[in-house]
Amino acid sequence: MAQEKARTVRSTRKTGSKLPSDRLLIERVSPEIDGGRYPIKRVVGDRIAIEADVIKDGHDLFAARICYRGPGDDGWSHAPLEYEFGPDRWHGSFVVDRVGRWQYTVEAWEDPFATWCDGIRKKFDAGQNIELELVEGALLVEAAARRAKGEARSTLREVAIYLRTTEAMTADRVRRATEPGVVAAMAAHVDHRNDSRYPRELEVYVDRPLAQFGAWYEFFPRSQGTTPGVHGTFADAARRLPRLAELGFDIVYLPPIHPVGHRFRKGPNNSLECGPSDPGSPWAIGNADGGHTAIEPKLGTIEDFDAFVRTARDNEIDVALDFALQCSPDHPWVEEHPDWFHVRPDGSIRYAENPPKKYQDIYPIHFWCDDRVALWNACRDALLYWVEHGVRVFRVDNPHTKPLAFWEWAIREVQDRHPEVIFLAEAFTRPKRLAALAKLGFTQSYGYFTWRNTAPEMRAFVEELAHGELAEFHRPNFFANTPDILHEYLQRGGRPAFRVRLVLAATLSPTYGIYSGYELCENVPVRPGSEEYLDSEKYQLRHRDWEAPGNLNADIATINRIRRENPALQNLRNVAFHTSENDQVLFYHRWSDDGANNLLIAVNVDPHRAQETMVHVPVGALGLGPDAAFEVEDLLTGARYTWRGARNYIRLDPTEQVAHVLRVTQSPRA
Repeated sequence: MAQEKARTVRSTRKTGSKLPSDRLLIERVSPEIDGGRYPIKRVVGDRIAIEADVIKDGHDLFAARICYRGPGDDGWSHAPLEYEFGPDRWHGSFVVDRVGRWQYTVEAWEDPFATWCDGIRKKFDAGQNIELELVEGALLVEAAARRAKGEARSTLREVAIYLRTTEAMTADRVRRATEPGVVAAMAAHVDHRNDSRYPRELEVYVDRPLAQFGAWYEFFPRSQGTTPGVHGTFADAARRLPRLAELGFDIVYLPPIHPVGHRFRKGPNNSLECGPSDPGSPWAIGNADGGHTAIEPKLGTIEDFDAFVRTARDNEIDVALDFALQCSPDHPWVEEHPDWFHVRPDGSIRYAENPPKKYQDIYPIHFWCDDRVALWNACRDALLYWVEHGVRVFRVDNPHTKPLAFWEWAIREVQDRHPEVIFLAEAFTRPKRLAALAKLGFTQSYGYFTWRNTAPEMRAFVEELAHGELAEFHRPNFFANTPDILHEYLQRGGRPAFRVRLVLAATLSPTYGIYSGYELCENVPVRPGSEEYLDSEKYQLRHRDWEAPGNLNADIATINRIRRENPALQNLRNVAFHTSENDQVLFYHRWSDDGANNLLIAVNVDPHRAQETMVHVPVGALGLGPDAAFEVEDLLTGARYTWRGARNYIRLDPTEQVAHVLRVTQSPRA
C-alpha cells in the first residue's frame, strides 16, 4: 500500500523543466554564417536559395516554408519549401527587391490534410470501406473553411458537404477532395498556430548591384593638372571623367583629399627630405586647414568637390573616397584630443611603424581610449559628412589595424541611415582576419589576387572564393595594381603581363580595379625586390600622357564592354575551371544564371612565350553531345572558330593575343 501511494505522488509531481512544444525538428538551415551571428550578402534582384533539414517522428506528412521580411515590412512573407528525397532535404527560395537588411527563417508544421489525401487514395485503391475516413476529411475541410474567406470559403464548404454526401459515388468524393484546386486551397488555409520554427532569425544584407559588379579606377586628383609640376584641382580631375566613362569604369576612387600635414612631411620616394613644393603623402591627414571633413585647399573647395561628384554622376560614375583613420601631427584632433592617440611615457605621441619602415608623418588613433565614445562618434560623423556630399562608396585604408568592433558598429551606423553605401576594405591581411572584416559588414575586400600569378594558384584561389563559405559574405575586388603594390610579375613581364592581369581580373571577378598608370604599363620599382613604384605618386605629383603609344586603353574599353554585355561575367559563383593540357594556359567556363550566356576563357599566364594546349570543353554543361560541332566567337577580336567535341586546340602568343574570351553558339555557322 505504501509503495502504491509513493507511485501516485511521483506521478503527480510537476516536471522540472518546461515541456517542449515543437512537434518538428528544424536543423542545418543554410545559408547561415556562424550560427546567425553575421548576415549573408546579396544584391537587389537576387534569388536567395534556402535549404533546411526538417525531421518528424512517424509517417504523417508535414510541410515547411521560408518566412522572410525586408526593411520596412510590418509582417512576414512566405515562400514554400519543397522536399527532395535523395538528399533528404528541403529547398526553396525568395527574391530580394530592396536595399537594406532582411531577415529569414524556416517554419514547419504537420499537414493532416496531405496525410489524409495520401491515406484515402491508398485505402480506396485497396478496396477498403472509407466512409469514416471521408467524414474525417470533411472535418478537416470544414476547419479550413472557417479560416478562409470569400470564394475559397465557399469552395471548401461545398467540398465538405460533398464528402458527407453518402448518395454520391465514393470514387467521385475522393476525386473531388483531392483535386489540385482543393489541395491548394487547403494548403493556403493551414492553421499555423502550432508551427515549429527555427530558433534563429537569420539576416541578409542586400546591396545595390554596384556592390557586386563594377569596374574601379583609382587616381590622384592632385596629379590631374595639365601642366607638369602644378598641383591639380577637382576641376582638372572632372575633365577626365568623360574619358573614364568611355573606357567603361563605374567607380572613380580618390585617395585622401584632405589637408596634408606639414611636420615630418615625406619627400619623393618616401624620403625624409621634403622640399617646399613637395605635396607630401595624402594619407598624412590634417593641418591647420582641418582634418577628416576638410579639403586640401590646392584641390579646391567643398563646392568644387560637390561639382566633381555631380559631373561623375552625369557620367554614370560613382565617387569612392578613401577613409583613412589616422592623423598627421598637425591634425586638429592632436591638439584638441591628445588622449585619442597613443601617448608614450615621455609625453610624445607614437607615430606609425612597420619595422623597419617608419611613418613619422602619421599618428595612429587609440580606439580604446577612455574617451572612445566621443572618438567613435567623430569617426562615424566624418563618414556621414561625406555621404551628405554625395559619396556613396568608401575605400577603407588598413581596416585590419583598427578594432573589428569599431567597424561593425560604424558600418551599421551608416547603413542604417544610408543602406546604399558601399564599403571596400583594403584588407591585405591574414585570411581569417580578412574574412572577419567581410562578415562584420564590409561590402567588398581587396585580397590576394596580385600575388596569385600561376594557373594553379589562380584556380585554387578563385575556387575558394566562388564555391566555399566565403562566397556567402565575401565579395573580392581584384585590383590589378595599387599605389603600394607593383608585383614582380608586372615588373618583369612588360606590356603582355599587364594585358594578362587585366583579362584575369576582369573575367574572374565581377568587381575589379586598376590604379592609374596601369594603362601605361608603368612597371619600374623604387629598387630591385621592392613592390613600391619609383617616383611613387604617394609622395609627388605625376604628369602623364594618357594616350601615349603602347597604352592599354583599347584593351580596357573592350574588356569593360564585354563585361557589361555578358551576364556570365557579373556573378562570382558562376565559374568552373577545366583541363588545359598545358599549365601555362588557364581555362575556365563562365555562364549566366539562365544558361543562355556561356563563355569559354583561355589565358596564357606566361607573358614571355607563346603557349599552345588542348583544352577540355565541358560539352555536357553546354548542352552539347560528345562529338557535336559548335561555334565560338572571340569577343576580344571578333574571330570565329568551329570546335568539335570536348578536346580543342588553342595557341596564344603574348606579343599578339594573351587570351581568348569565347562566346559559345550552339551550332556552327553555315
